[in-house]
Formats: sequence, structure tokens, C-alpha cells
Amino acid sequence: MKKKKLLALALATLMAGSVFAGCGSDSAAGGDGGKTIRATFGTEPETLDPGKATGVPEATYLGEMFEGLTTLDENGQPVAAAAEKWDVSADGLTYTFHLRDSKWSNGDPVTAKDFEFAWKRLLSQDLASEYAYMLYPVKGAEAYNKNGGSADQVGVKALDDKTLEVKLEHPTAYFLALCAHQSAFPVNEKIVSGDKEWATKTDEIVGNGPFKMQEWEHNSKITVVKNDQYWDKDNVKADKVEMPLIDNMSTAVSMFDNGELDFVYNPPAADTERLEKEGKLRQDKNDGTYFYEFNTKAAPFDNPKVRKAFALALNREEIIKNVMHGRNTPAYGWVPKGIEDTAAGKDFQEVSGDLFKEDVAEAKKLLAEAGYPDGQGLPPVTLLYNTNEDHKAIAEAVQEMWKKNLGVNVELQNQEWKVYLQTRKTGQQQIARAGWVGDYLDPMTFMDYLLSTGTNNYGKYSNPQYDALVKQAQQSNDPQVRMKAMHDAEKIAMEDMGVLPVYFYTTAIAQNPKLKGVEDPGNSVFNFKSAHFE
Repeated sequence: MKKKKLLALALATLMAGSVFAGCGSDSAAGGDGGKTIRATFGTEPETLDPGKATGVPEATYLGEMFEGLTTLDENGQPVAAAAEKWDVSADGLTYTFHLRDSKWSNGDPVTAKDFEFAWKRLLSQDLASEYAYMLYPVKGAEAYNKNGGSADQVGVKALDDKTLEVKLEHPTAYFLALCAHQSAFPVNEKIVSGDKEWATKTDEIVGNGPFKMQEWEHNSKITVVKNDQYWDKDNVKADKVEMPLIDNMSTAVSMFDNGELDFVYNPPAADTERLEKEGKLRQDKNDGTYFYEFNTKAAPFDNPKVRKAFALALNREEIIKNVMHGRNTPAYGWVPKGIEDTAAGKDFQEVSGDLFKEDVAEAKKLLAEAGYPDGQGLPPVTLLYNTNEDHKAIAEAVQEMWKKNLGVNVELQNQEWKVYLQTRKTGQQQIARAGWVGDYLDPMTFMDYLLSTGTNNYGKYSNPQYDALVKQAQQSNDPQVRMKAMHDAEKIAMEDMGVLPVYFYTTAIAQNPKLKGVEDPGNSVFNFKSAHFE
């Protein structure tokens, strides 16, 4: 979820002292009997429109307030949510979802028409959603999104208030997991059609999830409260989740240490050992890759030899040991650990093996072959990262390695989250820090990211052979065919060094030991429905 969802370890500027004065009284054993949870995931969200959101923090905020036909359990598997059950035709091309009796947080009934409206809205050219491709398995979806045809040709239809029929272009093994993604959440047509700015207004963010919006103090705090209209409200244990919007994770950890926060997503790596010794560090599996994104359409990174030289000149073990304090594992491929190769019955990454290795001598040779011996004549290079202590420390280590190993001077630039995203989206970056966390447990969630037409592929990597292999995998339901095509595609992407993998994520959280039941399906999109204090 990428992203994902695009992995947004996002963060802007905030003085914590006075903003949250008074929060301390609501501690885990505090005045409200432990019914308020305080958690931070980073900065101000880019948007709270399910059709437009791309970041991991945004996905968590939205997941508290909205619910898809399915949701992902703690093992990353799709289970029933807004849909009580479904039928699948023998050919795997038609899904018929039967919705529960449920309501929006304003009391309106949730109907199949809301899903039809939301999905066709996601695919509309007017919305220009970067996640429209998530629904491309639906019959007619890609044609409608790309060619602006008729919405009536899209294979999603409300048969009645509680029955949604979805017809697919081809069998899609991971379709039920797609239905859990925020881009496939329903939206209330009456609200959305009535005000283009609805997703910025507290009283107009109407959802169908376990919590509802109470307050959004922009650049300060988002607060959600238990949704008394939710179909499973009896199993929602917290009354309130307060989510301060904090850019500086050192500040967040200080608040955590002072009892003002119960949950801090991605605390600085420098705090890892201390928090672990105190029994306050939670480390989850994470199906994500931390990488550097090249602008492959501009010199010097339009040359694959330059890209590969930069990749081979990094010592990932040193980054993990000295900068990340042992968190995460070095990445020598694109698809992370934790995603199964269903043909082999093994981890996909294990089957792939290392697709490249660090080699300074080879890196220098490649750079010279590209016309830049010892970095001479190389245009000025700038490495962009979004504001965060760890991103800064990694960038500084990488800057030093490229200087030492290649003779290349690299300038560092940090930007606030929203600005950083716009820089990447408009192709103004040379190299940018990025992260991608799988939206579902299938290698395709990484494969389609690097398609030439991929709307999250901000570096514009393109290779027709890669595209053809991914298309082959998308159109087959045969595990042998799918997995081989994706392994072959990954090899091509890494030979081209379309992106520069640095490490595979392990999710780290500073968590109050008394806080239980916060679920993470492996994509860092946290579910607080069952969260409570013991």
C-alpha cells in the first residue's frame, strides 16, 4: 500500500510543546480510562480523498475512516469487510459481492451504487488518479481511463442496493486484495458531488469505517472517534485516536518518552537500541523497498551505465550497520522479502537471489565507459529527500560513498513532503529518495510500478521487454507462467538499474507496551479497529 501505495515516510515542521499541552492527562491509564490512543505517522497528509491518496500515512488515516469490500488481515490476506460474502464465476471473470447492512458515518445507507460511483470516479480522466491502474483488471477500466470512453463500458455495476457485480478483463489472482486498497474505497456520492473541496473539510469527510473524523487541525492534528454507525462498532475498542502531525521524529520520540504519545511510526534509527532495551520497540515485517529513483529521461541518468555505476558504488551493509543501527536488510533486487513465489512455494526474493552486488572497480569502469572517468565531466548531481532524520543521515552516507568510490560530488536537497512529491511528479528530480510498500501480497505490486505507463513511476524508467513480460504475468492465472515472467522482468529492471534499491524495510514503531491490537498486514497501513490498552 503503496504507496501504496508510495511509501511516505513523510515529515514537515512543528513545535510540539504548546500544541499538545494537556495531552499528558490522557495517558494510557489516564482520565478517560485508556480509551484514547495517541499515534503519529508523520506530517500533514497530501489529501484525504481515497481516490487521490498515494502515501502510506494517508492510507492509515483513510483506513480508520473508510472500508473496502475486503480488508487485509494481519497476515496480509483479504477477508470480508463491507462485503459480507462474494461469488466468483467458474472462469474467474465475474465477482458478485453481497454487501452488509451498513451505514455512512452521517447515517446514510452504504449501497452498491456507492462503490460503482467511487470506482468509476477513480477511473475518470477528470480525477487524474495516480492509482487508477489498480482497477485495470476490471473490464473496460483501462480503456475508459486512458481513452476517455464511456463509463457505461466499465465492468462494475450495482445490481441492487446490496449487490455489486464486477466483470474482469482476465482472471486476476490478487483481485480480492485490490478491493482492500484505499483507491477502491467507496465514497458518498451526495457529499463528493456536492463540494469539490469535500476532502479538506472535517464535517464533509464522511466514511464507512470503524472511526469517523472529529477534527482536522491542518499541520497540527487529526482526531478520529468511534463511528457509532459502523456495522461492527461493538468490536471497536477505542473511543478516540488522536494523530498529531509531526515532521521531526526526534520530537515525536521525546513526546513518547514523556507519555504524550503511545505509538510513533518510524522513530529515528538512532533510538533503536534504547527503545529495544526498554521493551518499547516493535518491529514488524514489511513488504517494502527503500530505493533511489533516477530521472531516466535526463543526463546523466538517461545512461544505464551511469545508473549502474552509482548502484554498485554503495555499501549497503555499512548503511544498515552504521546509519540504521541494524534495522532493515540490504536490497540486491527490486521485490522485497515476504512475498511468495506461488509456483515455487518459496519467497519470491529467495528464488530471485541477488541480482547485482556491490563492486567499486566495476562501478568505476562503467562510469568511465559512459564518458565520465573518475567523475570528470559529469553534470552537477543533486540528491533529493523529504524531511526526515534517517533520510538525511542515509543521504549523507551515500554522498560520501559516491565521492570516495566514484569521485563524484553530489549536492543534497531536502524538501517538505508535499513539495518533494510535486518535484518528483513533475520530473524535476535527478536522484530522489523513495520507498514503495506492496499494496497486496503478490510480486505484481512491484512489477507494475516500473511499467512505462506506471503513474507512480516518476523516474520514467521504460523498457519494452519489461513491459511485455509484466503484461504476460497480468493476463495469466497460471502460477508457473506468472512467476517466471515476473522473475525475468525483475532481472531486466535490475540490469537496466531502472531504480536503485538500497534496503528492504523492517517496520519500526515506538509503542507503549500496554497498547495491544494494532494490526499491520505488512504494508505499514495500521488498523486501530481492535487497538486497546491492557
